[in-house]
Amino acid sequence: MGLRGRGRLDRAAASGYRERRTVAHQLPEERVISSKIFVGNLSFDTTADQLSAFLAPAGSIVDVFIPNDRVTGRPRGFAFVEFASEQEAEQAIERFDGAELEGRNLRINAAEDRPPRASGGPSFGGGPPGGPPRGRGGPGGKPKGSRRGLRGKKRSL
Repeated sequence: MGLRGRGRLDRAAASGYRERRTVAHQLPEERVISSKIFVGNLSFDTTADQLSAFLAPAGSIVDVFIPNDRVTGRPRGFAFVEFASEQEAEQAIERFDGAELEGRNLRINAAEDRPPRASGGPSFGGGPPGGPPRGRGGPGGKPKGSRRGLRGKKRSL
């Protein structure tokens, strides 16, 4: 089936996964998500409920997402708000861009989808993307070999 290690999926679900994946790669790099807006320069104390109440006059809000920092666990200072329609999202941008919330001037614009990642996900090699990994005998790296062999060479000198 081609999706080993991801749990049991029936063939219909697996083919749907492949279709979504291929469609996402065929679209242009910067896609504008029509009914979703980006809200920047948020206070770290702003909650999803406060932001939802603040933006509610522009239209009906479907979802508010405030991402947290992985290390500290506190909000990162921005949010994504999804409206029921594209017109409501545009109205929120026009009406609230530059408005003040908790002493901070908000920066509001249309949300853009993430650009696709380069070939295959994260790299933990430590070198520049697409180049040889450092520490494996590449240019400027250490030669490959065991530490025991190096100690033996030093003793013989």
